[in-house]
Amino acid sequence: MTATVSEHLLRRLHAWGVGHVFGSPGDGIDALLAAFGRTEDAPRLVRSPHARTSAFQAVGHARFGGIPGVCAAASGPDAIHLLGGLYDAKLDRVPVLAIVGRRRTGRDDPHRPETDPYALFGDVASEFLETVTAPQDLADVLDRALRTAHARRCPVVVVVPEDVLELGCPEPAEPPAPPAGFGAAPAGAGPDEGTAAPSTQSLERAAEILNSGDKVAILVGRGAAGAAAEVQRIAELLGAGVAKELLGKDVLSDELPYVTGTAGPLGTRPSYELMRDCDTLLTIGSSFAHPRFLPEPGRARSVRIDVEPDPTGAGRPPHRPASDHASGRPSDDLLGRPSDDHPGDPSDDPSGDPWGDPYEVELVADVRETLRRLIPRIRAEERGREWFQTVCDNVRRWDEVLERRSRLSADPVNPEQVARVLDALLPPDAIVACDSGSVTAWYARHLTMRPGMRGALSGALAATGCAVPYAIGAKFAHPDRPVIALVGDGAMQPDGLAELITAARYRDLWQDPRLVVAVWNDRGLGQGARHPHDAEDDPAVPSVPAQRSLDVPYAAFARSLGLTGVRVETPGEVESGWRAALGADGPAVVEFLTDPTVPPVPAHATWEQLGAAAAAVLKGGPDAGSLVRHAFMAKMQEFLPGSRTE
Repeated sequence: MTATVSEHLLRRLHAWGVGHVFGSPGDGIDALLAAFGRTEDAPRLVRSPHARTSAFQAVGHARFGGIPGVCAAASGPDAIHLLGGLYDAKLDRVPVLAIVGRRRTGRDDPHRPETDPYALFGDVASEFLETVTAPQDLADVLDRALRTAHARRCPVVVVVPEDVLELGCPEPAEPPAPPAGFGAAPAGAGPDEGTAAPSTQSLERAAEILNSGDKVAILVGRGAAGAAAEVQRIAELLGAGVAKELLGKDVLSDELPYVTGTAGPLGTRPSYELMRDCDTLLTIGSSFAHPRFLPEPGRARSVRIDVEPDPTGAGRPPHRPASDHASGRPSDDLLGRPSDDHPGDPSDDPSGDPWGDPYEVELVADVRETLRRLIPRIRAEERGREWFQTVCDNVRRWDEVLERRSRLSADPVNPEQVARVLDALLPPDAIVACDSGSVTAWYARHLTMRPGMRGALSGALAATGCAVPYAIGAKFAHPDRPVIALVGDGAMQPDGLAELITAARYRDLWQDPRLVVAVWNDRGLGQGARHPHDAEDDPAVPSVPAQRSLDVPYAAFARSLGLTGVRVETPGEVESGWRAALGADGPAVVEFLTDPTVPPVPAHATWEQLGAAAAAVLKGGPDAGSLVRHAFMAKMQEFLPGSRTE
C-alpha cells in the first residue's frame, strides 16, 4: 500500500533526527496527526492544549535540544496562535519549523474564511515560507526548510493543504546527511557561519587593543555558548571581569570569582560597575540590546567577536548622554524597567551620529576558532591585577547584599528568599526555564549557573507564559534531566495551568520524573500587572494597583491532576517546599505566596532616583507605602558593614 504524504513527512522528519512534534488537532491537519500512529511514533506527537503553547514547546525544545523544534497547527485561528512562539524564535535566533495545515484546495466556505499563510507568516518566516502543492515536492521543501532553520537560526513555515496530506506519495530519496553540528550544538550557539577565522591583521589589531587595556571588561552572549573554555582563558590572561547578557546566563559558570552576573536593567551591581569603570570592552557572541548599560561613548576601546556583524551595521547603538540623567546613568523605575525613551532610536542621539561609537575591531567569524587564534597574542602581564581584584571583591560583596535582601521580612514570603533558597538546592544538571515579569529579576540575580546547568527565557520578545511550555519542550529534549520552570501567577494562569495537563499526560515517558513548576503567587500584583503612572515628574514610574486578582489555588489544581502540589505560606516553609517538589516522583507544582510589594530594585539605582520614584509611587494605591519601604530597605543592604558605598 502506497504511503501518504503525511506518513512520508513524518518519516522524513525522523530521518533528520526530529524526535517530537508539538501540536493539537484541527481543520486541515487531522490527516497528519492520524499518521503518527501509522509511523510508530517516530517522531512522537506531543499533544498540547493550544497552538500557542505548541509553538512555545517547540521553541523550548530547540533552545535546549540543539536541533530545530517542530510544531504543527491547523489552518485559521490555530495558525494565528503560532505567531507568539514564532516571533519569540525569530527575535532570539532559535530554529523552529512550523507545519501548517490548510483546508482542501479550492474548498471555500464563506462562513469560515481561510487565512492567507503568506500574509500571516510573511514577516516572521521571511527566511523560508513555502507550500507543498504536490507529493513529489515534499522531500525537497522539507529538506530546505530544516537546513534554513538550522543554518540561519530562524523560524520557517511549511504549508501543506489537507488534500495533499492525504495523497499517495512515492518513496522519496533518503535525505542528505544533516549539516555539521546538527543536533549537537547547544541551543543559542548556532552553527559555524561565515568566515572560519578572521585575518591575521585583524587579530593583531584586536590583540593590540586588548593588551593596551588596564581595566578590561568582557561581555558574553549566547553566541559564546560553545566557547566557554576559551572565554575563561582569555579573561584570566587579561585580568578581566566577565558580565553576561540574560540569554547568555548559562554560558559561563557563576562560580568563577570574576564573573559578575547578568548585565542590563535587571543585572547585578558588579556588572554595572564593570561596564561603568572599564577602559576596554571585549564583546563575545552578543548583540547587547541595552546600550545604556555599556561604557559611555569615548570612554573605552572595544572589540567584538561574533559569527554575524553587529546588527546596527555600524557599531553600538547610541548612549543617552549623562546630562540627561541626574546621576549620569540610566533612570529606570523601581521595578527595573527602562524609561520610555528607546535606546535604539537614532533620534535619541543629539550628536548627529545615529549609532554612536562603532567597535574599533569587529571579528566576524566563528567565536571559538577566533578566540583560539587570539589567545596566543594576549600578553599575560601584571597590569590590571588591581582591577581584577576589585572585580572579584565587588562580586563577593554583591553576593552578601543579595543574601541580606533575601532575609528581609515580607508579607507573607519574600520573593527573593524563594529564589535564594532554590539556588542552593539546584541539581547540578538542572535545566531552568524562566518566565517574564518580576521573576526574571530573581532568576537573573540569585540563581548561580554552574557547569552543566542550562537556563533560558524569552529575551527580545519577553513573552509572558512561555516558561512552562519551554519546560515541557526541554523535558522531551532531555528526559533524563530535572527541569524547573519559574513562573509568576500572571503568566501561570493563561498557559501554565493548561500545560500541567500535558505534563500529567506524558509524565511516564521521562526517565527523570522531575518537572517542577514554581509559582510566585502574589495575587496578580507583580511587575507584569503594573501600569505606567501618569505623574508629570516621571511618566515611567508604575502605579500600585488598587485591587487584587483572584487567588488561584495552583497547588490544589496540580493535585487534582494526580501531580504533587505544595503550597508555601510562611518563610519557614520555603526550603521544605522546594525539597518536596524537587524530590517528587513526578511533575510537581510548588506555590509560594509572595509579597507583591517587594520590587526588584535596579542595581544601579541611586538614592536620588529612589526618592523621585517614591514620590510618584506614593500617589498610587494602598500598597504604595509598603512598596517604597521595601525598596529603601533593599537599597540599604548595600551600605551595611562589609558593603562598599559610593
